[in-house]
Amino acid sequence: MKERPISITAIGSISPLGKTSGETWASYLKGSHLFEQKDFGETKEWAAPLSKDSKEEIEQLRNSDNKYKSLDDSVLFALYASRDAIAKAGWKAGDGFGVNIGSSRGATALFEKYHKEFLENNRTATLSSPTTTLGNISSWVAHDLKTKGPDISHSITCSTALHAVLNGVAWLRSGMANKFLVGGSEAPLTPFTIAQMKALKIYSQYREEKASEGNGGFPSRALDFEKEKSTMILGEGASVICMEKGLTEKTLALIEGVGYATEPLRHNISISTDAECFQASMKMALGKIHPDEVDAIVMHAPGTVKGDISEYKAIEKVFCNNLPFLTTNKWKVGHTFGASGALSIELAVLMLQEQQLIKVPFVTNTSAPGKLRKILVNAVGFGGNAVSILLSRKV
Repeated sequence: MKERPISITAIGSISPLGKTSGETWASYLKGSHLFEQKDFGETKEWAAPLSKDSKEEIEQLRNSDNKYKSLDDSVLFALYASRDAIAKAGWKAGDGFGVNIGSSRGATALFEKYHKEFLENNRTATLSSPTTTLGNISSWVAHDLKTKGPDISHSITCSTALHAVLNGVAWLRSGMANKFLVGGSEAPLTPFTIAQMKALKIYSQYREEKASEGNGGFPSRALDFEKEKSTMILGEGASVICMEKGLTEKTLALIEGVGYATEPLRHNISISTDAECFQASMKMALGKIHPDEVDAIVMHAPGTVKGDISEYKAIEKVFCNNLPFLTTNKWKVGHTFGASGALSIELAVLMLQEQQLIKVPFVTNTSAPGKLRKILVNAVGFGGNAVSILLSRKV
């Protein structure tokens, strides 16, 4: 018996791109980045924060309920995006849908705040534990949306959101749920998090006064395979996806295949030079579908030298001499860690709907297809935890 298809029926997000689908698509159509220089401790670094309007929306949400005032931004971002998504999908509390929204770092700002207080006072606030647990995000979303379905949290670093999609697919295919809300949320723009990325020597050191030396005004060169230095920049936000069994009038795209793989650790942070994990995850996601049928790939491409080129080499291995159109959003919105995969799915779905490619402005790609029918989305985290999701257009 052929399995019923799994539909994406709505996506909600809040990110530097915007807080609605319309704002997000309009941002993608502009060839400019969304980075700005911000103060982090005693240094000024590039980051992609939410817009002023979006931050005001988050503050309104925080102040709308006394219980929400003590929550981390990572939770509030997820609440905002989730409300938007289920409203678009037409879901109600009685539907008993599941929730799986993960995060790489979780309540980063609160952790830093409470730890600082502990060092100063040798004690911490009453709510320091419940507001910083990893399960905080899904639990509060389930509370806010009044669903009685399962709520799950996890952290698989930067592939967290796509692992949530895998979980949702498994629950739906098992028959244990008919609807699942999945995604990721991240609020990593804090001094300690930025310092961690700088310690790895992967953070962008671009200076505007040196634009003439080759960066051309783009602090992050994600998908530039000629760059000599890593240019990763952090962004913040959340993206959540409504998944349902079968085709509905609200179906935006179909999940046609899923793949995953973990490769043996050779180094604490890097994957193999030709990303064996990506080769395996992409092949699994394709299944019996010929690689030539894939029109585009939304790459993980974090903007690091090794990360970008290893994923590209993996794509070359799987697709041989007929590479699909390649794109990413990290040159524009930065790396949002655990939320990044869901934001990539949003980009893929928007391209399928609009039948328009979003190009990386400093990358020349001659393989642009006439029509977009199938798009592959990749994500990978520290330790080689790769996930690939194959999306297809609703016919």
